[in-house]
Amino acid sequence: MKIAVLVSVGRHPVSGVARYSRNDAAALTIALSLVESQRATLDVLHAGDPANPALPEYLALGAGSVEVLALGDTNGDPVGALAARLEGYDLVLTGTRAEGGFDSGTLPYRIADALGMPFVGAAVDLTPSGDSVDVRQFMPKGLRRRVAVRLPAVIAVHPLATASPTYAYARLRAGSIRQVAAYAPNDAEHKAWTVKPASAKPVRLAAAEKRSGHARMLSATSSESRGGSVVIEGSSVEKAQVILAYLREHQLVDY
Repeated sequence: MKIAVLVSVGRHPVSGVARYSRNDAAALTIALSLVESQRATLDVLHAGDPANPALPEYLALGAGSVEVLALGDTNGDPVGALAARLEGYDLVLTGTRAEGGFDSGTLPYRIADALGMPFVGAAVDLTPSGDSVDVRQFMPKGLRRRVAVRLPAVIAVHPLATASPTYAYARLRAGSIRQVAAYAPNDAEHKAWTVKPASAKPVRLAAAEKRSGHARMLSATSSESRGGSVVIEGSSVEKAQVILAYLREHQLVDY
């Protein structure tokens, strides 16, 4: 069995520093377990900048080497280059989506379409069975579903997959990043995108709950009034004064 894992560059949620993607790390961990149990061959692929400091972290997570399809500085579409490289593989694993903010998550679907392979998303574990693989999918509200898919196939791994990546600095030093020249045509849709740092969401002011636990439990099972006042009459200044008095009463403002 030939297995390929597509990895991307993640982003730390606080500092924004480039790091390995947690979703792709779960896919890599599942692929490594399949290599041990099925005696499969594994290739780890990335399309982008070979000098990105996040790529060596995949070596520490168990990848012997990372092959980078160097697309240059152009805003090219990597699907064509990746699809050409993935010809002949039995199983292609990816994360559900990248961690760059409003990433679309459509790359696994487009790769499967370009290769003419079936696609299964939100996988939490895989069990090979001959020329097919049994996939347990993540479903809403804690449900799970088993799906059998015939190989070759593209499978996207869910962030809550049953995989525990292990980081080892010795593997980082022993592995290698291999650069391969690749061509990606310019993506016409990319010009319509605007990339900027995400803005912080406004914090909703809420008065501190002063009732007892018993009273809160009763209010959760009944539709009783919580108090307050409705101000309809009066000028805008008078209405603003009522709101300001409420904020001061509950110590939501300090002026």
